[in-house]
Amino acid sequence: MKKRSKKYKAIRDRIEKKIAYTPEEVIAFIKANPSARFDETVELSVHLGLDLKKIQQPIRGSVNLPHGSGKQVKVLVFAQGENVEKAKNAGADYYGGNELIEKIKNGWLDFQAVVATPDMMKNIAVLGKILGPRGLMPNPKSGTVTFDIDKIVTELKKGRIEFKMDKDGNIHIPIGKVSFSSEQLLDNFYSALKAIIAAKPQGAKGVYIKSVYLSSTMGPSFPINITKIAQEIKSTMS
Repeated sequence: MKKRSKKYKAIRDRIEKKIAYTPEEVIAFIKANPSARFDETVELSVHLGLDLKKIQQPIRGSVNLPHGSGKQVKVLVFAQGENVEKAKNAGADYYGGNELIEKIKNGWLDFQAVVATPDMMKNIAVLGKILGPRGLMPNPKSGTVTFDIDKIVTELKKGRIEFKMDKDGNIHIPIGKVSFSSEQLLDNFYSALKAIIAAKPQGAKGVYIKSVYLSSTMGPSFPINITKIAQEIKSTMS
C-alpha cells in the first residue's frame, strides 16, 4: 500500500464523506491547499457507466483545452517529401520517416504526440505494439493521420489532449496546473467534460457518466456533483 504524506492525509480528512462538490469549490480548495512544493497538475477523472462487454471499441476522442494543459508537448511527425518541410515549418519537434521508426524501435520515446501523413501509415504499422499501448499511435478518428500538418501540430502544441477509456471504463484528462487561475481551470474542465459527452457512442443505454472527480498530482480526489453540470452542458450542445 502506498504510503501517504501527513499533508495528503490532512487534506483527505477534510473531505466530507458522501458529499459531492461543485468544480468551483474543488478548484478553490486545491489552489488554497497545495499538496506539493512543485506546480501540480489538476486532473479530471471520469468513470463511465457503460456495459464494457458490449462496446466494440474503447471510447476515445480529443479536446482542445482553451488554456492549454500547462505541459510542454513534443510533437513527432512521420512524413516524407515536401511534407517534411511542412512539419518543420508547423513547429513539430521531430519530423522524418524510416530513420525515426528505427529510433523508436530501439527505445527512443522522447515525445508526447505523434502525427502521420496517410502515405506513412504502412511504414509505421510496425510501431503499433510500441505506440499503441501508450496512446501515441496516429489515428484518423483523432485527426492525427492527415496531410493538414500545420493545423494538427498547432492544436497539439496549444493544448489539444487525446483521451481514451481504459479497460475499467475510466477516462483521465489533465486540465491544467495549480498555478492556473480558477477561471482557466474551470474553462478547461467544462471543455474536457463536453468532449467526453460528445464521444458517447450512439445506442449507449443507461447512465453514461457515472462519476466525476478532480484531483491534483499529490492530493486526494474530490467527487463532483455531476447531475446539474451534465444537464447544463447538454443544453449548450443541443
